[in-house]
Amino acid sequence: MTEDQTALRDAVRAPLAAGGWSTLADLGVFAAMADLGLDETDLVPVLEEVGYAAVALPVTATAFVAVPLLAALDDDRAAAAATGSLRIAVAGPGGLTPFGGHADLVLHLDGGVARIGGLSTAASTVDTSLDAVVSMAAGVLTDDPALVEAAAGRAALGHAAELVGLGRRMLDLTVGYVQQRYQFGAPVGSFQAVKHQLADAYLGLEFARPAVLAAAWALQEGADAGPAVDGAVVLAADAAHAASRAAIQCHGAIGYTVEYELHRFAKRAWALAALAGPGDRLAALATTIGLKEQGT
Repeated sequence: MTEDQTALRDAVRAPLAAGGWSTLADLGVFAAMADLGLDETDLVPVLEEVGYAAVALPVTATAFVAVPLLAALDDDRAAAAATGSLRIAVAGPGGLTPFGGHADLVLHLDGGVARIGGLSTAASTVDTSLDAVVSMAAGVLTDDPALVEAAAGRAALGHAAELVGLGRRMLDLTVGYVQQRYQFGAPVGSFQAVKHQLADAYLGLEFARPAVLAAAWALQEGADAGPAVDGAVVLAADAAHAASRAAIQCHGAIGYTVEYELHRFAKRAWALAALAGPGDRLAALATTIGLKEQGT
């Protein structure tokens, strides 16, 4: 990461922790890929911080997916979204839309067509802070295959970046806890079994992070980014899942309680991983590298 990328990442941490949408707008987060001329590799570190804070707002969907697509189409709504005055969520499979309850519009990216419309029925999810809705696609925005594919790739990559951030948050919580929790006269973090679990979780996240950045670079350069995005999603989902398992187990019984904050990040990771579809992406990767024939 460059110094500018690091500075932008650090600048958003406090407003993300506070859920400050207007502050993010003032920092130029929503205008980053339109008016400010930044690209995918500049925004990925910010999206990781979105995951770390488990922000319950469509920050990633608006800044990373909707704004660059609307700007590329010279759509009048691009300016409003870039200033943060228009919130846009992105629908997942079946129209399930995370943060739809906090959005003004919903973007659908299905079947090679981008559609945009309003909101619909509230939906129940494992992470209630997602405030999800089931949205029906409305008017056609574009059927340009390159633009739709790029937007879909950014949507998947946004999930991957947030999953890395969520994994980091769960790992940080757990490391802090096992240093303070004593058993048999010693901190439980000094026990080899605990060390190994957390080291494995850390290793998974450290492998996932550069894969996410590499996929961002592929999208930025207009390369064949499909396999890179698929790989990033698979690695990030696996790493976040491993971090959640290690975190809950190392916390013991307190890790299962809603009074303790760990469940917020674990549930968000499970929900985002399901939306990103790592299983299908792993199958696609296997086909790409010749390990699986199409249709088998």
